[in-house]
Amino acid sequence: MSSGHIDLKDALGCVPGPDGKPFATLFRHGTLAVELYIPVKIDKQTPHSRDEVYVVVRGTGMFFDGATRRACSAGTLLFVAAGQVHRFEDFSDDFVTWVLFYGPEGGESEDGAGERG
Repeated sequence: MSSGHIDLKDALGCVPGPDGKPFATLFRHGTLAVELYIPVKIDKQTPHSRDEVYVVVRGTGMFFDGATRRACSAGTLLFVAAGQVHRFEDFSDDFVTWVLFYGPEGGESEDGAGERG
């Protein structure tokens, strides 16, 4: 079994990532990919092909899930199903979030039995 350890202070030095992107992938294991995401002014995300979880670690903002806007701040956990429209809006200049991508392309089924069909 492998393990990983990432300190936020070290991770912050990795963003911007390659080509000036507002994120960096810092850990991979199986289907899990962990990124640190620091949007600047506008969150330009488009729907992703896998399920994801955000854990806000710093700052405040609003999260739009394609239908609803909700406040978020340090400590907020957000789930986004594969293919779902989503973005952060009106976020503070110090906004930082972990992003955990996992599972198969197309996302997992709601009952956890595999891909959605």
